[in-house]
Amino acid sequence: MKKLILLPLSWLLCFIVSAQVSFPVNGVGDPRTGVYAFTNATIVKDAATIVRNATMVIKEGKIVSIGTENVPKDAVVVDCKGSYIYPSLIDIYSDYGIPALQKPAGGASFFGPQQFASNAKGPFNWNQAIRSEINAVDLFSADDAKAQPLRELGFGTVLSHQKDGIARGTGVVATLAKKKENLTIIKDKAAAFYSFSKGSSTQSYPGSMMGAVALLRQTYLDGQWYKNKPAKEGVNRSLEAWNEDQQLPQIFEANDKWSDLRADRIGDEFGVQYIIKGGGNEYQRIKEIAATKAPYILSLNFPDAQKVEDPADARFVALSDLEHWELAPGNPAAFEKAKIPFVITAADLKDPKSFWPNLRKAIQYGLSEKAALEALTATPAALLKVSDKVGSLAPGKFANFIITSGNLFSEKTVLLENWIQGDRYEINAKTNNEKSGQYQLAVTGSGSTRQYTLEVKNNGQATVKDQEALTTKFNSDGSLVAISFSLKPAAKTPAGQKDSVFEKTQAGYLVRLSGVDYGATWQGVGTDENGATVSWVATLIKNGITGKDSTLAKNNPPLGKVVYPFDGYGNEQLPQQETILIKDATVWTNEAEGRLEHTDVLVRAGKIAQIGKGLSVSDARVIDGSGRYLTPGIIDEHSHIAAFSINEGAQSVTSEVRIGDNLNPEDINIYRQLSGGVTTSHILHGSANTIGGQTQLIKLRWGADDEGLKFKGADPFIKFALGENVKRTAQPMGNTRYPDTRMGVYEVLNDAFQRARDYEKALQSGRKDVRRDLELDALVEILNKKRFITCHSYVQSEILGLINVAEKYNFRVNTFTHILEGYKVADRIKQHGSNVSTFSDWWAYKNEVRDAIPYNAAIMQKMGLNVCINSDDAEMARRLNQEAAKTIKYGGVTEDEAFKMVTLNPAKALHIQDRVGSIRTGKDADLVLWSANPLSIYAQALYTMVDGTIYFDREKDQQKQAYIATERNRLIQKMLAAAKGGAPTVAAKPTPQVILHCEDYEHAGGVLTVDGFDL
Repeated sequence: MKKLILLPLSWLLCFIVSAQVSFPVNGVGDPRTGVYAFTNATIVKDAATIVRNATMVIKEGKIVSIGTENVPKDAVVVDCKGSYIYPSLIDIYSDYGIPALQKPAGGASFFGPQQFASNAKGPFNWNQAIRSEINAVDLFSADDAKAQPLRELGFGTVLSHQKDGIARGTGVVATLAKKKENLTIIKDKAAAFYSFSKGSSTQSYPGSMMGAVALLRQTYLDGQWYKNKPAKEGVNRSLEAWNEDQQLPQIFEANDKWSDLRADRIGDEFGVQYIIKGGGNEYQRIKEIAATKAPYILSLNFPDAQKVEDPADARFVALSDLEHWELAPGNPAAFEKAKIPFVITAADLKDPKSFWPNLRKAIQYGLSEKAALEALTATPAALLKVSDKVGSLAPGKFANFIITSGNLFSEKTVLLENWIQGDRYEINAKTNNEKSGQYQLAVTGSGSTRQYTLEVKNNGQATVKDQEALTTKFNSDGSLVAISFSLKPAAKTPAGQKDSVFEKTQAGYLVRLSGVDYGATWQGVGTDENGATVSWVATLIKNGITGKDSTLAKNNPPLGKVVYPFDGYGNEQLPQQETILIKDATVWTNEAEGRLEHTDVLVRAGKIAQIGKGLSVSDARVIDGSGRYLTPGIIDEHSHIAAFSINEGAQSVTSEVRIGDNLNPEDINIYRQLSGGVTTSHILHGSANTIGGQTQLIKLRWGADDEGLKFKGADPFIKFALGENVKRTAQPMGNTRYPDTRMGVYEVLNDAFQRARDYEKALQSGRKDVRRDLELDALVEILNKKRFITCHSYVQSEILGLINVAEKYNFRVNTFTHILEGYKVADRIKQHGSNVSTFSDWWAYKNEVRDAIPYNAAIMQKMGLNVCINSDDAEMARRLNQEAAKTIKYGGVTEDEAFKMVTLNPAKALHIQDRVGSIRTGKDADLVLWSANPLSIYAQALYTMVDGTIYFDREKDQQKQAYIATERNRLIQKMLAAAKGGAPTVAAKPTPQVILHCEDYEHAGGVLTVDGFDL
């Protein structure tokens, strides 16, 4: 039996796996196999099983046994006394060994050239962001230089894929061993990958988040359709692979809490449970995250402290970013507490060396060591169905394990070695040779024993103490130890004399010892100060690791709280419905009763329960309305707030995209508009294309999630557009997308509805080869009067043109929005039966609106049209009451009729007048209590309620502003202290606020805003 001390490890492993017989050997074969026995170790088989003072035997890259049985005679013995053995870690979100594709520079612009077709050569999908035919195993190439940093972190196995595209193909599970690819691959097709990013694709579509969602939904439908092998489709390798990949674990890179939910809904629609890669902010919506029932992949890429010394820099950093810096390390703990399965990845780290410090910080924030180990070993192995090979230590599994100097999660622990498939990879083996600690030194000679204390600082420095410190020389190489010391107290070397000269003068007093390092005990022989032979033993009595292990210290100072939404104006608890009695107000009913003076309104269970004088209810919260005005909430018929993207402008017809797929519940404009009395907003697609996307009606329930914002039960709408934006007037030389003229717009409409009509007939025929088309489904809904149009329009000729198309195909244009030349054709609009939604006094901002006049709204109203005043602008929406008041000046309409233009009239246009828009018993309690006449520029919304829940309270708003100032100061001071203490820092980064308009175009993860064109 060969016996080796684990440290130092100056020996080399010499075996070659004999199974590699299919490759020729240039030279003499070496078929030796290695058998190793790791003895005296604390072996952590998995997060729940620890075996102490145990032996693990490995052979030919596999684990043979773990326990206390005898060591095989032919084994190389590695003494692991004082060391721990853990399973090597697993990362299931890696691109190790996979070539990266170069992403295109720049991005599409709103008016720029377009690439409509895929430029991928071969029988692949129509959209080049669908790359399901890509298999990472075909691209995989072992790269020891890139494997080494991962091995040094403790990883032994990775799931790699090419991180490019919306459908990314399959990933390969491989070890990080320095072997040929065929020997390291554990599973060739282990999982299928998806994202919302089209990556290196230069194709224009999709150009928005909602476009990516639509493309995924359409591809699921196309995959189902392709199973029947439609002859006219021919061969589509992308769809073939898509269908094959559905049997694998499905991994979706979402990277944000709202995208997590968005991805999960796609999965739910098509019966798929994704493994979701999160974005680190899931703790902010952990209840909704838990409801997805999905396992998650969590990165430890916590935000760095920002350099906020300069107040001018600090003022542009949002409170939400400061709070996230403080709370982000608690994300893994939030998952554990909510019992959500998760794994941990090293992906996204700017510096791999931050992995362990960040993981230990997560433990400080409440993550248990058991959950951390499971997330790095057993759970990823189980998700990938490779638990029979890796993820824990057991006989028959790969010999993938790490040897550490102590508890893996202790701050002072050192990762010594990483063994992968039975091969040793040194990490910090030399570090463990360093001796530090306090020893009891016993020197025996001439029938007596003298006791000393030996304090070892490192391998070359130690001090022997008797009553006082003695002059000492010490050296250790991890195996042999040499000690010499004088029996006289330590003295400084006389100036100008070398140590050796000084030592000679003390020669008669030197005790010289040498011996062997056996771990916690050293022993050997030597001579005393008189030259007589002595024996000696040094026994460890105190380890060199001193001080409290910060990893285990969880007594952090109090942290900020998660609020909903995650903004300074959020609430720890979502506002709740109340029974409310508003007393003695001037009630502006918008009903036949008109205004009711000194009147009470009772709200119960989210509805208007009673209207009258002298109401008394014992269980109601009473709000004094004396001298104040109570009105229905304002309804904005045309808005672009609360969305991550507004335009999918890559094609002329994009009726398949849905604003509801990319709502942003944390848009501060929701709160700001509540402060202006707005309770309902119609969020429209932009004006980039002739037939845009499906709109979303929302109620401004500040703090709700994206689904909670939606106005349930409302009729569905869609956005159309006409004119300059559609035909790309601003850059005609760079425009490659049809149409290029107003005549072309007319033909796009004709073509779209003819295709929809033909499609509907094909569906009704019962043919099984009809491809389900989300674009045409929406148009069929219009033909069947189940979806309704709101159309961006200016010029009278194009207004009449759309009316002609609608009447040709027997549908109605529900609403013409903008409609600044509506006064010219009001009679024809009335005949057609449309509503109109316009600006109060915008004109002359581009060629199309040169004939606009501020009397437009009043003229159209006098012609009998249902007229709305809309905002199309986040700032204007806060003052829609004042915009309505302008129609009194321009046209002489009454106050009541003016205010209806932002309340009851848009309710009628949106088909929700039975729910909102007026104060009537039984309607939704969407109400605003104003300080003065709501058409006055001095009027302030004191309370704004939606469904009987107060979402804006002006008095509480003042308190929140004071809180924000205090909390900002606390976090900035904490960030400054962290930077002073040596924490990583980055330059202060202003938090951008993106205000979306009709012509804003999202591309490649960013939003490009074009100024100076139609809103």
